[in-house]
Amino acid sequence: MTTVSSDGAESASDIRIRTAERADLLEIHRIEQAVFPQPWPFSALESYLGESGFLVAEADTDDGPRVAGYVIADTVPNHGTPLGHVKDLAVREDNRREGVATALLRRALSLLASAGAGSAKLEVRADNEGAIRLYRQFGFEHRKTIPNYYSNGEDALVMVRLL
Repeated sequence: MTTVSSDGAESASDIRIRTAERADLLEIHRIEQAVFPQPWPFSALESYLGESGFLVAEADTDDGPRVAGYVIADTVPNHGTPLGHVKDLAVREDNRREGVATALLRRALSLLASAGAGSAKLEVRADNEGAIRLYRQFGFEHRKTIPNYYSNGEDALVMVRLL
């Protein structure tokens, strides 16, 4: 588990990054449904259990620790050097601007690099300015646009960075 001090002005709590567990799935699914217009089904999230790149960020609340966000990242074969793929990243609405996404992405990219990936890619909705800004801060660059990538017809930007 990694503990990261929050850099957000609204919270002084610590964010702990750890591998997702079965007990986290319901909260992860609730966040997925609240954040995305076309959320992944529960079974898709469940299929990544046990993978090192399925991470949760835990934050302290008055009721104890809770899942504040999560990331799913893995590698795929790519001409002899694995390619990292950040598949899903979401943060609970009331935990935004607390450094949760930054901590999750940093840890996921570190895991991808240690798995031998030479670069990492992700897809992001073309109108998701906050996420695009975060990814650019991490060195991701827009490589191409995929028209109608999402089921509602929205375009996706494919962003890539070297590890």
